[in-house]
Amino acid sequence: MDSETQTPAEQKRLSATELAARIDHTLLAPEATRDQVLQLCDEARTHGFHAACVAGRWIPLAADRLHDSNVKVVAVVGFPLGAETTKIKVAQAKEAAHAGADEIEVVADLAAIIEDDGRYLLRQLQAVWHVCRSMKPPIALKVTIESARLTTEQKVFACRAAEQVGADFICAGTGWQPAGGATAADIALMKEAAPHCKVKAAGVQTAEQAIAMLQAGAERIGTKSAVQIVRQFEGDARP
Repeated sequence: MDSETQTPAEQKRLSATELAARIDHTLLAPEATRDQVLQLCDEARTHGFHAACVAGRWIPLAADRLHDSNVKVVAVVGFPLGAETTKIKVAQAKEAAHAGADEIEVVADLAAIIEDDGRYLLRQLQAVWHVCRSMKPPIALKVTIESARLTTEQKVFACRAAEQVGADFICAGTGWQPAGGATAADIALMKEAAPHCKVKAAGVQTAEQAIAMLQAGAERIGTKSAVQIVRQFEGDARP
């Protein structure tokens, strides 16, 4: 069975290897250096993480470092505010895709969600989706919503918009929102609101949090603490 389709009961029995395969190892700090990005990629390969997630300028470097591995390269678009115009987000997505990104993670326009502006939100997400699907092979699209900043109704609205345009994943939070990051309750709500999309929890810091998110229905974990999380999990799993 695919690890991303396991039930909560099965997720409780995840091995450290299976947990690592659910993690996007992330480095999005603006002061990140070339050596730090290379270290991130090497750690992703060593621990068997699903992906390395880096800022746009580092996509060529990460793609080159990981080209002979199973680790995916994730590019963020409109990060962290999501307030860029559609033209800018499309340009960012195209550049990242051509540079070697395997997945695009676009931050949804927060104002459009708060103002219930479905027309603007759908058009923008659809434009980025077209970039992803125009690639050969097509690449995955994740839509990030700042769940901690939104009401329940706004979360449902955003999730349904992402599902409507055909997003592969909905990501709960950038990890940079002052209001906080994803919660297990958010993950459960998002799974219910958009049942045809997978869900990613971002900003996770501990193994306990990671397991809680998986048990709530998340298929992917985004974190800058990936190595520590796996080590914590291995320690907890010992007799």
